[in-house]
Amino acid sequence: MSNVATRLIAIILMLQRRGTIKASELADELDVSERTVHRYMGMLDELGIPIYSERGPYGGFSLVRGYKLPPLIFSPEEATALYLGAELVKDIWGVSYFDAAVAATAKLDNVLPEALLQEVKQAQRGLLVTGWLRRDYGPWAPILDDLRRSVARRRQVRLVYHSFRQQVTERIVDPYALALQWGNWYLVGHCHLRDELRTFRVDRIREAQPTGETFELPAGFSAREYLLRMAEERPATYYRVAIRFDPDVAHIVRERREEWQQLTEQADGSVILAFDASDLAWPCRWVLTYQDRATVLGPPELAAMVRDAAQAIAARYADDDW
Repeated sequence: MSNVATRLIAIILMLQRRGTIKASELADELDVSERTVHRYMGMLDELGIPIYSERGPYGGFSLVRGYKLPPLIFSPEEATALYLGAELVKDIWGVSYFDAAVAATAKLDNVLPEALLQEVKQAQRGLLVTGWLRRDYGPWAPILDDLRRSVARRRQVRLVYHSFRQQVTERIVDPYALALQWGNWYLVGHCHLRDELRTFRVDRIREAQPTGETFELPAGFSAREYLLRMAEERPATYYRVAIRFDPDVAHIVRERREEWQQLTEQADGSVILAFDASDLAWPCRWVLTYQDRATVLGPPELAAMVRDAAQAIAARYADDDW
């Protein structure tokens, strides 16, 4: 319903700004059918909005002359949500939307009643938006900004990409969406080199240049649904990892419970963590950070990697060398 309400308000604002508009034009603007536009008009009529319609080649929908949408009135919670949203946008996008976020809150400061403004400021002191990103994306801000514009304008880009396996490739990509997940920015798009949908970590993109070509977004594509599906699907080759953490370090793992596939509490206060991994390099490094407080229960390949790494570390600090 919230989406419908947003479209109803959008229709009123467009009619206020542009006068008479045809149903076909409204349908294109809202990305709905003309039948849906007529249904929206019926809903506005039921709400008491004075809509005038005229048939013919020069006809369309318009507001009765003199009608204006009443000034927006926010509750304290709604106004606080807008301010916090602006702070979140600044935190996530940095320079790309910093000025826009500042301008938006300045306009709110100018129109909100003083009593409501004081309530919002009091709420802000107790509700902070900070530390959203776990890393500084400042060095990639120009690339992130270029990608944002390419996504919005549906402009194809040429990427120079440095993969996790240290391979540098050049590829043409139709950028569908940018997504922030697990503290990292990802570009979702159709890769012409692989001829399939791919995700690219923005901090591994060395160059991003528009090609001048445009593309069409596939009908019904949802970046959110794609990323959720990717998170649920197992890679073609994967290992089921199981690690036991001693009681004195178990709380560290518990604090990130939502990030793991399975966490099982043990009677002695320890926990067993189980998850799928497409490679064992990072689980090996992670286990070593806990020294003798973490024990690999499986797979055998991971236990062997940890043992070999520990022996190599011990050999480096052999008594004969000191």
